[in-house]
Amino acid sequence: QVQLVESGGGLVQPGGSLRLSCAASGSISSIVSMGWYRQAPGKERELVARITSGGSTNYIDSVKGRFTIFRADALNTVYLQMISLKPEDTAVYYCKTTCRPYSTGIRDFWGQGTQVTVSA
Repeated sequence: QVQLVESGGGLVQPGGSLRLSCAASGSISSIVSMGWYRQAPGKERELVARITSGGSTNYIDSVKGRFTIFRADALNTVYLQMISLKPEDTAVYYCKTTCRPYSTGIRDFWGQGTQVTVSA
């Protein structure tokens, strides 16, 4: 119905940068919001950043000033630019979209996750 494909994870040294991307495809009538979540080993999944269809954004405090979420509407793609990465940013990052497929009401869809490891 709706598929999310993430890319851009990897291994980076502290202070380095990465850009994650997430492309949504399928029978999408409209997108309400897209966001990035992360889950570190032994911890709960948490919202990192989110952007609405109107362009409003919100971030968790620990990434403010370092991460930027933005989108390419024509491509149904959302990006997460991460700079000044810290070891505590290490986690599996998941993309989520809240959208309205043509066949159903508003639903959430998740990507498969991409690993980000920050280590010297």
